[in-house]
Amino acid sequence: MKNVKTLALAATAVAAMSGNAFAADRSDLHGSDYKWMQFNYMYALKEKPRSPEAHSGHDYLEMEFGGRSGIFDLYGYVDLFNPSERDSSDKSNSDKMFMKFAPRVSIDALTGKDLSFGPVKEVYFSTLFNWGGGHGDFNPNASFWGVGADVEIPWLGKTGMNLYGLYDLNKKDWNGYQFSANWFKPFYFFDNKSFLSFQGYIDYQFGADDEYHGNSQATNGGATFLGLYWHSDRFALGYGLKAFKDVYLIADSDGFESSGISHYFSATYKF
Repeated sequence: MKNVKTLALAATAVAAMSGNAFAADRSDLHGSDYKWMQFNYMYALKEKPRSPEAHSGHDYLEMEFGGRSGIFDLYGYVDLFNPSERDSSDKSNSDKMFMKFAPRVSIDALTGKDLSFGPVKEVYFSTLFNWGGGHGDFNPNASFWGVGADVEIPWLGKTGMNLYGLYDLNKKDWNGYQFSANWFKPFYFFDNKSFLSFQGYIDYQFGADDEYHGNSQATNGGATFLGLYWHSDRFALGYGLKAFKDVYLIADSDGFESSGISHYFSATYKF
């Protein structure tokens, strides 16, 4: 795939479907602004992709943040791997950091119109950036450009959904698409106002070239994270199961695992 015509058509279709929508009240553009930040101490068991000979797991520190300001919606995090420099970590002698940065621009807020229809509550121009290093020739520096929406799903509630075209920052070329979805669902509340939540995401790449700049790769793949967390005002504890399938379009092999199950444990402090 060498262009993003499908995404352009999708954006046109969204605009056409919403052309007769009533204008929303945007007189106070920053009336619903908010921001949040938290620090997570994480431990991952057999995170993919990985060499089968690597140690079983690693710890890392994560600064996670997000919010809304006017037309902008933002989510991101920065990971610092193996902070204590333990030789027993599977991140020993590998790159120290990875960053995800996902700004979206609300088309509703930008145009001053209510573009909602059915379960779709708000429409966005969506971007996503991954920066970091990895194992051998693997380097997941990539950018994603497309359209998105907040969609109301039965029981799950508001779910962020995005369809992107992938632009490889290393190769300076387009290569396939990605569908992403993320959710946060509180489902059980305790008397002290703490609660349990089901939270997670799906990242699925597809439509990629099987031979890309001389290197063979999978044409589709991705990851799904399913987490169960306890939250209070200042703290959170959680467990997540993550399923990988040819993640980052790396074909799974005996010499380098890119498919399988990993487990994540976290302790959080909220600012």
